[in-house]
Amino acid sequence: MKQPYLSPDDLPTQRTTLISEILISQLEEATKKKFYVTCRHSVRILLSSCHWYFKVNGGILMLIMVCHDIESYQNIMMNVPYLAKKLKLFANNARISLSSPVNQGIPWVVSINQVLSGEDGYST
Repeated sequence: MKQPYLSPDDLPTQRTTLISEILISQLEEATKKKFYVTCRHSVRILLSSCHWYFKVNGGILMLIMVCHDIESYQNIMMNVPYLAKKLKLFANNARISLSSPVNQGIPWVVSINQVLSGEDGYST
């Protein structure tokens, strides 16, 4: 299948692309700060036990967490419904990606709508 041809006039300029990337990066950082503040103290402690950040990918807000040990992974897993509820304050369509310690499993990705509706269709 042939790719449609777009003339250079129809493509965003390099400056526009750079500004978009900067704005998305600022949005991700601001969301991280606001999200942290909305969480209760015990969840803030859990978040500090892993590497976590936000990424906007294809217009979908994604909370990405990488746990350094199995105990923090299990504790975060128990709090996924709480995290989904808090994420709903920031976006109607968001996902949580949770990775266990290195070489101990594959990332677990779930839509907050699946968590909040109680569906069993979580994806890995």
